[in-house]
Amino acid sequence: MAPRPYWKGYLKLSFVTCPVALMPAISDSERVKFRTINRKTGRPVQSQYVDAVTGDAVEDEDEVKGYPRGEDDHVLLEEDELDTIALESTRTIDIERFVAADSIGWIWYEKPHYLFPSEAVGQEAFAVILAAMRDTGRVGIARLVMGGRERPVMLQPRGNGIVLWTLHFGDEVREADDYFEDADTTKPKSELMTLIKKLIVARTADWDPAMLRDPVQENIQQLIARRKKGRKVPATAEKKAPAPTSNVINIADALRKSIAAEKKA
Repeated sequence: MAPRPYWKGYLKLSFVTCPVALMPAISDSERVKFRTINRKTGRPVQSQYVDAVTGDAVEDEDEVKGYPRGEDDHVLLEEDELDTIALESTRTIDIERFVAADSIGWIWYEKPHYLFPSEAVGQEAFAVILAAMRDTGRVGIARLVMGGRERPVMLQPRGNGIVLWTLHFGDEVREADDYFEDADTTKPKSELMTLIKKLIVARTADWDPAMLRDPVQENIQQLIARRKKGRKVPATAEKKAPAPTSNVINIADALRKSIAAEKKA
C-alpha cells in the first residue's frame, strides 16, 4: 500500500487549477533511530524549555518568539502578528514564473519531492502543465508552506510527474569565488595528467545506488542484533590515523603506486 501523501493541495497556473499531492523523494525511515533513556529507570526522557536564568520550566502558553536587540532584551512577536505577514501558499502552489531549465545551478537545490495529481478530475490539467514545461525546456518557480515554513520551490518535469525541489533563499548561498579565487590555476604537467586519468579509468564503474551504502548503519544494526540476543560486543582498539612519513609528496610516484594497487585489486 502506498504511503499517505505528505501534503495535499492545488497546483495553480493563472486560471488553470488541479488538485495535487506531494511526497518526499527521499526517506530516512529505514535508518536506525535512538531514544535517550534514563539508565536508572529504563524509561525515555523528555526535553522541556526552561528559563535560562531561573531554570524553571516554561509552560507552552508562556512561550513566544523573540528577536534579540540587546543582551536580555528582545522584541516579542505573537503568532497572530506573524500570521498577518505570511503569504497565502499554505494549500496552493501558484506558479509565478518560468525560467530555463538549465539556468538554476545545483547549489540552489535543497530537497526533492514528487508532485502528482491527487484526483482523476485534475489529470488533464496536470498533464497539460507538465507537457508544456517539458516542450519549452522550462521549470516553474513558486512558493509553498512546508513544515510551518514558507520555501521557494522549483517544479521540474520528470517522466510522468513533476519533481518539486525546495530551494535555498537568495541570501543563503555563498559565492564560490570568495573561496576559489586564490586557487592555483597553473596547468598540471602532462605526465601527471596521464597518470591521474589512468587512475580515474581504473576506478570507473556503472552507477549503482549501492555505492552510497552506509557501513555505520549496518554496523549499528549488527550491534543491536547482538545485544537483543544478550551478547556483549567485544571492545576494539582505538583506531588512529597513520602519521605522514614526510611533508614532501612526489605526486607522480604516489599516482604510480595507486595505479599498481588498482591493478592488483
